[in-house]
Amino acid sequence: MSMSSGGNSGGPMSEINVTPLVDVMLVLLIIFMITAPLMSHTVTIDLPTANPKSKDEEVKTPPLDLAVKQDGSLYFNDHPITAAELKAQFLVKAQQTPQPELQIRADKSTEFKIVKKIISDAKDSGMVHVAFLTTAPLKGQ
Repeated sequence: MSMSSGGNSGGPMSEINVTPLVDVMLVLLIIFMITAPLMSHTVTIDLPTANPKSKDEEVKTPPLDLAVKQDGSLYFNDHPITAAELKAQFLVKAQQTPQPELQIRADKSTEFKIVKKIISDAKDSGMVHVAFLTTAPLKGQ
C-alpha cells in the first residue's frame, strides 16, 4: 500500500463553520420582525397630490430701514432711536419668519466704526440679511 503525499486527502472533508451564517440570519430575522409592522399603516388617509407647477405664495416682509447720520444719530424706520433700543428691535425682528432685511443708509462721511458696531449688533441679535443702500453713479462719470 502506498501512502499518498496529500496528507488528509483520503480522510473526511473539514466541516464548514455555519455559526457566523446563523448569527447573520438571526439578526436579519429580528430586523424584519421589527420593521414589518411599521410598513403597514392602520389609518388610511386620502393624501393630497402635489402640483409641481403651482408656486406657493411667498410671504413678503417689508425691509427695515436704518438711517445713520454723519454725527452717528440713528433713525429706525424714520424714527429717532438709541443704540440700545435698536439692539432690542434687532432681537425682536430676528425672531420673525421670514426674517426682514435690514437696509442701512449711512451718510458717506459717517465713521466706519459706527456702521461696524451696528452690523455687529445685528449679527449678535441673529439678523441674517443686511444690505447697504447707495445712490447710483451719475452717467458720464
